[in-house]
Amino acid sequence: MAIGFRHHLQQQLHRLAVNAARPFVSWTEPWEDVDPVSFFMQGPSCGFRERFFWSDRSGGTILVGLGSVYAIETEKADSRFDDVEAGRRRWEKEIEPYGASDAPSLLFGGFSFDPYRPGADIWRGFPSGKLVAPAALLAVRNGKTTLTVTVPTDKRGRDWERVGRLLERIGAPMAAPKRLPRLVSDEEEEKERWLAAVREAIASIRAGALDKVVLARARRLAFAKTVDAAAVLQRLREQQPFAYLFAFEQDGRCFIGASPEQLVQKEGKMCRSVCLAGSVRRGAAMEEDERLGAWLRADRKNNEEHQFVVQMIGRLFSSVCETVEMPPAPQLLKLPHIQHLCTPVVGRGCRERSVLRLVEMMHPTPALGGTPRDRALEVIRALEPLDRGWYAAPIGWVDSEGNGEWAVAIRSALLAGNEAMLFAGCGIVADSDPNSEYEETNVKMAPMLSALGVMNDG
Repeated sequence: MAIGFRHHLQQQLHRLAVNAARPFVSWTEPWEDVDPVSFFMQGPSCGFRERFFWSDRSGGTILVGLGSVYAIETEKADSRFDDVEAGRRRWEKEIEPYGASDAPSLLFGGFSFDPYRPGADIWRGFPSGKLVAPAALLAVRNGKTTLTVTVPTDKRGRDWERVGRLLERIGAPMAAPKRLPRLVSDEEEEKERWLAAVREAIASIRAGALDKVVLARARRLAFAKTVDAAAVLQRLREQQPFAYLFAFEQDGRCFIGASPEQLVQKEGKMCRSVCLAGSVRRGAAMEEDERLGAWLRADRKNNEEHQFVVQMIGRLFSSVCETVEMPPAPQLLKLPHIQHLCTPVVGRGCRERSVLRLVEMMHPTPALGGTPRDRALEVIRALEPLDRGWYAAPIGWVDSEGNGEWAVAIRSALLAGNEAMLFAGCGIVADSDPNSEYEETNVKMAPMLSALGVMNDG
């Protein structure tokens, strides 16, 4: 069956390429019995230097892309969202989709947290904004799996060769991800400077300069051998079943994580977001866990943090939607290592055509930047001892109809060879304590530490 499928797909692509009026053609076929992580693994062996993985919190939508036949990339700060949206609209006119699915063509990518901050070398390949159209896309939606192959119609690109290699592997046994290597060093990235920054931020807030600011720190791990992104992804899938799983790899550097936080989703005229701010660790036993959850619900500092986010997203949705729905009080979102205050928001009658416009309006929320936004960003640039790159920034997908879903890229790490750089941040308000905030960042690093095999889950 695999050989017949491969020949059938190749014939369809060649036939379409000959008769196409546009530079790219795609063909979509139903394709069952394939594991998304195993598909992700095939990228390097087929010659693809780019790959991505996306799974929503329910697991109902899983997207895995190999290669890049079309890329939209910008380093501009003032116009990056406009530039990327213009590129998305150009892509609509560049591709002719065919096959068994009526799903629109899809682009995946992300943005940097702060385009005005000079980029560090570790983030090479992750510009201010980037979207890619994959050569091969595995899509799982509502229990149905499809494979979409996209190629240039001139047949001169190497994507034809790489896709052919991938198709030859269809149906063949797929190897398990490599074992994670041994940890050889664990370096704190400027702990004392970070604590000093927190103290300075608290003083500024108490003096009335701003209400809240989020400060992040990093931790650099080195391993005996190269870290296999597929192995980390597999462990994240097992250990963080209710998170957004994402991976975006460019030339051997892979930004990967398991985020609990939706930034925004758009489906037609409906849009959704989740306000997520305020957190505490999970308890070792049910009684302790419930006590910690009750404390979180009642804690003034965490509720103040949360309300900043609720107010901002509520105002924004009200400005672009006919109606906005949200519960009167936050809920608890319980994840394996941490629990959060959580308020879901639904907007109906959305007037924006593209989810990218909503991403632009919302980033960064007070949960990742602070409030007032502009003042908080100034403080982050002045005090934070790292370049966030794509950490705490939007990552997700958009289709040719402007629909899509974007998460906030937290609980994440940048893999590069035998190193992994982990990131975590926390919201600083007037009642913050520097040592408590530092411990909160340790809790937030736990999912990635566990996925990297550095600590036991739980």
